[in-house]
Formats: sequence, structure tokens, C-alpha cells
Amino acid sequence: MYQLDIILKKGNNLAIRDRTGTSDPYVKFKIAGKEVFRSKTIHKNLNPVWEERVSLLVETLRDPLYVKVFDYDFGLQDDFMGSAYLYMESLEHLRTLDVTLDLKDPQYPEHNLGSLELAVTLSPKEGDLRDATMLLRRNWKRSSKYQSMRLSDVHRKAQLWRGIVSISLIEGRGFQPMDANGLSDPYVKFRMGHQKYKSKTIPKTLNPQWREQFDFHLYEEQGGYVDITVWDKDVGKKDDFMGRCTIDLSLLSKEHTHKLDMPLEEGEGVLVLLVTLTASAAVSISDLSVNMLDDPHERHQIMQRYSLWRSLHNLKDVGVVQVKVIKAEGLMAADVTGKSDPFCVVELSNDRLQTHTVYKNLNPEWNKVFTFNVKDIHSVLEVTVYDEDRDRSADFLGKVAIPLLNIQNGERKAYALKSKELTGPTKGVIFLEIDVIFNAVKAGLRTLIPIEQKYIEEEPKVSKQLLLRNFNRVRRCIMFLINTGCYINSCFEWDSPQRSICAFVLFVIVVWNFELYMIPLALLLPLAWNYILIASGKDTRQDVVTMEDLLEDEDEDFDKDDKDSERKGFMNKLYAIQDVCISVQNALDEVASYGERIKNSFNWTVPFLSWLAIVALGMATIIIYFIPLRYIVLAWGVNKFTKKLRDPYTIDNNELLDFLSRVPSDVQVVQYRELKLDPNPSPNKRKKNNPG
Repeated sequence: MYQLDIILKKGNNLAIRDRTGTSDPYVKFKIAGKEVFRSKTIHKNLNPVWEERVSLLVETLRDPLYVKVFDYDFGLQDDFMGSAYLYMESLEHLRTLDVTLDLKDPQYPEHNLGSLELAVTLSPKEGDLRDATMLLRRNWKRSSKYQSMRLSDVHRKAQLWRGIVSISLIEGRGFQPMDANGLSDPYVKFRMGHQKYKSKTIPKTLNPQWREQFDFHLYEEQGGYVDITVWDKDVGKKDDFMGRCTIDLSLLSKEHTHKLDMPLEEGEGVLVLLVTLTASAAVSISDLSVNMLDDPHERHQIMQRYSLWRSLHNLKDVGVVQVKVIKAEGLMAADVTGKSDPFCVVELSNDRLQTHTVYKNLNPEWNKVFTFNVKDIHSVLEVTVYDEDRDRSADFLGKVAIPLLNIQNGERKAYALKSKELTGPTKGVIFLEIDVIFNAVKAGLRTLIPIEQKYIEEEPKVSKQLLLRNFNRVRRCIMFLINTGCYINSCFEWDSPQRSICAFVLFVIVVWNFELYMIPLALLLPLAWNYILIASGKDTRQDVVTMEDLLEDEDEDFDKDDKDSERKGFMNKLYAIQDVCISVQNALDEVASYGERIKNSFNWTVPFLSWLAIVALGMATIIIYFIPLRYIVLAWGVNKFTKKLRDPYTIDNNELLDFLSRVPSDVQVVQYRELKLDPNPSPNKRKKNNPG
């Protein structure tokens, strides 16, 4: 058993595959026909810099590492850009070697397709790592129940973390300027094994202040390494690399916070970090016959641990959740034999544990108990069922997502499995029994601090359905505001005299007796009213039903798209999202225009309007200074309510919006600006300005 550590550095003079004379390359690693790594895509670059690290566990050195490079094409099949082999038998052990791989096309071996630069380290491994790797690759014999149970124990040991590494990213100092303005837009990437985080971007600074915190799981007793890279965010092109540093956790003492000033290698500046190593959280995997909450003594101790008397002790430890994964029934057949090899993954935020695999079975019984610490009571428990495949990644069979606050303690319940997007049903049910014990005071306090970030996920892809869904969600929110405004306006219009009279009387009473405490009181009233309706069985939450209908329609569109994906070209996909894009474009134009008009009202773009604003604001200042605000609001309301009565045919208006509509936006300023006449235009300029 060997560990192969690879740094994918960069590519040189890669092949052109796009019409623009560039490519969008990414790299795949394969061993024995199985894909073990895929890099990120570097857009529009024939000399890409990846600087990505990967650690692979290898059973034999006889199988070479097959490296393939592709050009990413949205909506089309990716283009092949070349391949090469790295023969591991030729590598020296425990020594880092710089390797250059010349890329070739087997069909056209004489073509020069460029090269890749790697740094490779091969290290022998033995003992527990061998068992854990065999388990994670799922390459063991499937003959006896004893063998399955023994490997289940190894699996349990392999996936339980032994501690938490808490990293607080404080600030950076003296970074290298990467932009033309002499500044940078830095962000930081952290990586520890498969765990990855990305910080927020701080614009236009060489001394950024982040104040962000990230937690990693520590699986090895002797520590490990956290790789840190700093990047400059660039819109429309590849982000610039600004430097790297590495934290060796084996050099840090546990249960102590270390302040580290980390100078950046291959760059300039220093990163300031706070790093704390703590003991393992209360995570465990056990059989159904052995679990802590069924033991009255242990359950009493846990209840005492999260009692109200201990509300101010260890605020991060909000509670504990115990999940009994009992069985599943009627699963989808994923193999050609009409069976599946299902296993179950249980996730809570960034904590992830999984069961053993039950082979060739559509009604598996796992009977396992998983225990997690609860750091946020608003977290969602995700239980996913996969089909194990020896030669490729696991197939998705179904999933359920259960908010912790929705759990009924001790209730054994059958959950219908959903699709990967959690928008519609799929085949099968899973039986779970869940218990949550938490401290309400800690949970309330934790609600007021930033939510824990998820590991970095794959970059989102353009989706017509997702774009349409989000557009419809925004439109529903806007329509609610519009309808509310129309309802209020109908009171001013006296569409219903009875309602308008009640609204007018209520307005006068509230304004005349208004005090600040009435603001939170007014927000309490709809909460209390909706609670009464729900308690009486009249649930008014129709938005959930509307969203379910929307997502069901979206699922049908997804299925249709999957069937037609091979027949649809790139242009057809663009046409499919054209209507949504136009609507979004118009909405963004309207929002941007109003923002620019407000700005242009103050910067004298139209002097007449600016003088008019001065007069209006001056009069408003004098009126508010001499007349109490209560009387002004009362006069405004009486005027709005009686306007329709005084003149039934008056046209309703909003003075502020009418004023802003006269102020030009930045686009209109450019459109209305006169061009300067050139008294002696050259023939070249005449030709350029008059192509006809």
C-alpha cells in the first residue's frame, strides 16, 4: 500500500480547441480505469496554472497513473487535448520529484500537444491505512457475514475523526498588488485532505481584514497539514495566484490557541491566523443493540449536560442528535442484475458518517446508530442512500432532508426518498428513529452568530430551470409587495367605503398616539395572528404548496431536458433561457436606473432638478423644524385619504418617483452627451466613423 502525493502545477503550450484560439483545460487522473481526481477548469488559457494537491492511496505500482487533459465546452462534449502516463514503478520512495509529462494523442502521435508539470511523492503505507483504504475503495470479498462485520469495524475506525482543527482567519498584511490600481482583491483557500474552505473576497486592499472561522476534522493522531493559498479575484479572467503557506499541525499543542504569522511563499505579505486543536466531538457509530440514549443512566447524564442550569457552559456545544438507521424498502435497482448494493450516508452540516454496504439487496437492513454533536439547532440532517460500484463513483438512490427542529423524539418513521434536488419523489422508503436533546438558551444564542460554512462544493452550472425558478421566486416576493401596496392604495381610492373609513380612523388613532414601542408590537401582531390560525387548524402557509407545484414542474422539465440533452445543441439552450434572461435584464436595468438617478440628483447632472431638490429639501427642513412630525404625518394621511373624495377623477401619483423619473440614468447621460466635433478629421477616422 502506497500514498501518492501529487501537485498539479501548470500546463505549457496546450492545444487550441476553441474558435477564439484558446482552450478551457482541465485534467483527469485515472488508475486502473477508475477516475480518482479531476482538477478545476482554467478558462481561456493555453498555459494554465492549477497548483492543486491530491493524495491518492495506491494498492499496486503496476498500474500507471493515466493523465488526460480536456477542453471544457458548455452544453457540448468536451474536446480531448492529450494524455500521458506516469509509471509509478520508476518513482523513488519518500522523495519529491518534479515531472514533466508530454501530452500526446494516440491517434496522431506526431502532434505536439504541450506538456504538464507535476511534483510527485511516493510513500509506502502499512497497517490501519491499508484496511481503511481497502474499505474506502470498497474492494473486499463479499462472501461471509463475518467478513462484512469485520470490515464494518475497520470502516467505523476509518471515518471517525479524532479532533477538531479550528482556524480563525484574522487578517493579511503587506500583500503584493496584482491589479492596475496598485491594489488587490484577495481571498484565501484552505485545504486539509478532502476538506476545503474558501474565504470571502475583500476588495481593493493590500491589508485585508477577514475575521472568519473554519473547522476541519482531524483524522490522524499525529496531526496533518493544512495547505493555504491566497488569490486575487479577477472578474472575467483567471484569478491571480498571490502566495501559499502550510500549517504543520503536528507542531502545535492541543487544547491551546496558537497565533500564527504565516509568511507567504511565492508571494509577498503575511497571513495572521488563530489555530486551535481540540479533542474529538461526541461522534460515534454503533450497532442498534448498543446506544447511549437507550441506557437510562447515560440518557440522564446527557439531559443534565444540556439542562438550563448549564446554559452558559461551552456555548458551542448546543446539543446531541442520535440517528438510528434501521432499514430501507423498495429501493431502485441500479445494477444490471436487477439489484443494488446500498449503503447509507448520514450528514449534519460538515459531519459525515456512513453505514456498511448490504450487497445485492433492494430491502437492506443496516441497524446502525449514529451520534453527532449539534452546533446549530437550525441544521438539517441529510440521509442519502447510494449504490456502491467497484469501478466508478457510487450511484444515487435517494435522499431525505430533515430539519432538527422538525424531529419528533423516539418516533420510528418511514421517510419517502426524494430526488437529488429534493424536489420530487424517487423509489423507496427509509426507516429512521431520531432523538435530539439540546439546550434552548445555547440554541438561541447560537442563532445570532454566523452560520457554519459548508465545504467548498463544485462550481454551479448554468441551468435554465434554476434560473427560471429563482426568477419566479423573486417575482413572487415582488408581487406580494405590489399587492400589499395596491391594497393600501385601495383604501386611499375608496374602492370599499367601509374599509377606507376603518383604515382612516385607525390611521388617525395610531399616528396621534404613536410611541416607539408600537413598532415591535406591530410586528408581534402578525406572528400571534398566524399562530392562532395554525393552532386552530387553518394553516395559511400557501406559499409552500405553490413552491411544491413549481418544483414538480421543474422536475418534469429536468426529466425532459435529460431525454433531449443529446439532441439539443448549444444554441438551442441559449434560446431556451432567452425569455428569462430578458426579464432579469429588464429588472436589473430598472433597479440600476433608480440607483443612478438618486446619485445624479445630488451631483448636478441636471442643474434645474438639483435646484428644485434644494428648494424642496429646504422647505422640508423648515417645516419639520417648526412642526412636530406627528402633525405632518397626520396631515399627509388626511390628504391621501380625502384626495379621492375631493376630486374623484384625480390621477394618483408618487411625487418622489415622479421626480426621479425626470433624472437621467448614467446610460442616458452618455446617450444625451454631445460629441465634440474634430475640425480636421483624418481620412482614417472618417473611414472608421463611416464604414459605408
